[in-house]
Amino acid sequence: MSHPLIDRLVSELGWPRLSTMADVAAFTEAPGAHCLFVPGDPKRNLESADVAVILPELRIAFQRAFDCAVVDDAIETQLREATGVLKTPSLIFFRDGACLGGIPKVRDWDDYMARIPQILNATPAPAA
Repeated sequence: MSHPLIDRLVSELGWPRLSTMADVAAFTEAPGAHCLFVPGDPKRNLESADVAVILPELRIAFQRAFDCAVVDDAIETQLREATGVLKTPSLIFFRDGACLGGIPKVRDWDDYMARIPQILNATPAPAA
């Protein structure tokens, strides 16, 4: 799964790499809003590296309103199925351990600027 631009998020920016669903739960249940980056296979999907460059810029644009983590390929399928955000690369947002929504594939900057506030202001669906 390794790609230098994705690895940089962990090695240079210090974002955690979540490799178990317990890691996901611990990260997303912490106070505040969280964005999980699900890169997919960067060898098959060239958009993965694009989103790895865009996400740190989005975090700055939104004045660090959310923290970020990279989802390891070991749990990627399980997380995608659990959240219903099936396409990669994707950004999946959480608050209080609940999924608020996701943005699959790479988007235009204006689309991110419109959709992220909607997602962050969403009320999580109650657990079934």
